[in-house]
Parts: sequence; C-alpha cells; structure tokens
Amino acid sequence: MATTNDIKNGTVLKLDGQLWTVIDFQHVKPGKGGAFVRTKMKNVTSGKTVDKTFNAGLKIETATVDKSDMQYLYKDGTDYVFMDQTTYDQINIPETVVGDAANFLLESQVVNVATNEGTVLYIELPPSVILEITYSEPGLQGDRSTGGTKPATLETGHVIQVPLFLEQGTKVKVDTRDSSYLGRVND
Repeated sequence: MATTNDIKNGTVLKLDGQLWTVIDFQHVKPGKGGAFVRTKMKNVTSGKTVDKTFNAGLKIETATVDKSDMQYLYKDGTDYVFMDQTTYDQINIPETVVGDAANFLLESQVVNVATNEGTVLYIELPPSVILEITYSEPGLQGDRSTGGTKPATLETGHVIQVPLFLEQGTKVKVDTRDSSYLGRVND
C-alpha cells in the first residue's frame, strides 16, 4: 500500500479491480481546506482516459508492472508471438492487446512488454521506427490540393501521409504515437 503522496507519472494504480496508469499529476494545496492530488489516468486495458482527484495522504493500492524486452517473431492467427530476450521463452500476445502497435511491428524487432502477475497489459514501441515505403502513387508537380502530401503504404501495410517527392523503396522515420512522417532515412 502507498499513499497519494507517492503518485508520480508512470505509477500504476489498482482501483475497483482495474489497472490505471498515471499520465499526469498535480499536488494542490488550496488556501482553505485540505490538500489533494489531481491526476489524469489511463486505463491499462481499455485505453480510456479519466481525471480523478484524491485527498492528500489517502491510502491507495499500487500494482507491480514488470517490463521486459521481447523480440517479435511472427504472427500466428490472431496472436503475435514474442520471445523473451533473456530466457528465450516464447509468449503469444492477442491482437487486442497489441492494438495499433501492429502497424509498426517488423519481424525480429525488439519492443518493451509490460506484464502484471503474468498477464500481458500492453506493448511499448520505441518513439519512432524506420520503415520502407512499399507503394506510393507518383507525386505530381503542382498538385497542392492535399497540402503537399500523399498516402504511402509502409512495409507493415500501414498507410501514412508523406511529402509528394517520396517514392516507393524509400526508407522513412515514422512516429509510433501518431503515425506521422518524421523524415527520410538515407541508407
């Protein structure tokens, strides 16, 4: 057990049988009344974000989340198979847990897998990845109706917006949080 004074970004709390990650927190000491902690929390399983206020010093239950580096091996039906880098144990993670991260997963890529009491909660990708464009229409000079961007399909099958001058076979750096194009990568 911990108290609300121990809350910081990244802390995982167990509330009403569900796990919540603290995204943002603020200790508030008003002129009148007792101090409190204002938090913004994200549900670990559903991804829903809520604002919650706790009285200062209130006892809260924290959950232990273990993170380990695992290598993505292959997709097996609706599961993704990962291998622990230290023990070489393989685990299957359902498509629902992998979520949007599947848009950026390549075989043999290493990701961070978060578990709680043996249950996989989520996978954490690096902030950006380098992927190759496998299909893109040629950009026409003077075609600025789309703000100078065009759709491009990456080697994972995910489609992002890229500048008109990029062609098929170009490697690009992509932000894994919002699928935005970050730049061209030279080999």
